[in-house]
Amino acid sequence: MGQGLWRVVRNQQLQQEGYSEQGYLTREQSRRMAANNVSNSNHRKQVQGGIDIYHLLKARKSKEQEGFINLEMLPPELSFTILSYLNATDLCLASCVWQDLANDELLWQGLCKSTWGHCSIYNKNPPLGFSFRKLYMQLDEGSLTFNANPDEGVNYFMSKGILDDSPKEIAKFIFCTRTLNWKKLRIYLDERRDVLDDLVTLHNFRNQFLPNALREFFRHIHAPEERGEYLETLITKFSHRFCACNPDLMRELGLSPDAVYVLCYSLILLSIDLTSPHVKNKMSKREFIRNTRRAAQNISEDFVGHLYDNIYLIGHVAA
Repeated sequence: MGQGLWRVVRNQQLQQEGYSEQGYLTREQSRRMAANNVSNSNHRKQVQGGIDIYHLLKARKSKEQEGFINLEMLPPELSFTILSYLNATDLCLASCVWQDLANDELLWQGLCKSTWGHCSIYNKNPPLGFSFRKLYMQLDEGSLTFNANPDEGVNYFMSKGILDDSPKEIAKFIFCTRTLNWKKLRIYLDERRDVLDDLVTLHNFRNQFLPNALREFFRHIHAPEERGEYLETLITKFSHRFCACNPDLMRELGLSPDAVYVLCYSLILLSIDLTSPHVKNKMSKREFIRNTRRAAQNISEDFVGHLYDNIYLIGHVAA
């Protein structure tokens, strides 16, 4: 008993003095090895990443340097990612500080194409005095104008030579732009059915499950809040496009555009029924299968059951 307690006390003393059981290293040697490991780790980070971002953020020589890091010290890709979250006004303010970045045409070109993926001017020879920085300001101004009045916004883009007066070019611009107000866009597409036709053809629903394809469609072209002629037009155009993208599947399932139209309406009604808090008695899977097969004959029970499961698990198709 006494010898056991003595060994425990002796081991604790050896550990405090810096010895190990195998190598008996002193505390000073342990410190040196730890410092070398940290140095090697930092060196590996710098070699792998090019610049140790953590070191740049933490190593400050004085209190005046505390705050956000100078973007000119970062890799261009990282600086571009940070600046891509700013709007035109904030970018102008940032350009007063980081003047080298503000004059970098590649940076402004990336900012333009990341927000407005397609413009007619991208595929043309740039006019004299053209700059992507000026183009970014015009695109931002045109987007704000569109969100106030869609017709005036499109006319602004055409007057600046950004967009060609073509339904196909306008449709591509809308499809690749993420700054347009969806309510104003819905009004514009309801009035410009020629643009709507070209916008629908830009979607590729190949090998997609019907409810997922419908969600993607309504993510770009928002459904109206009430049932009416415009909703019927959207579903009709979607049905024909879905069948055109999946001809083999349509033949296998025996579906036509009219049958897909019926299924889409059934999915929308089921989505409302399952997600609305005002509906107390939710439609069961058996009821959905029975009602859908009455409206669209020659559809397999398993396929309709999978449709119900998708809405039940994922949610509304037009949310």
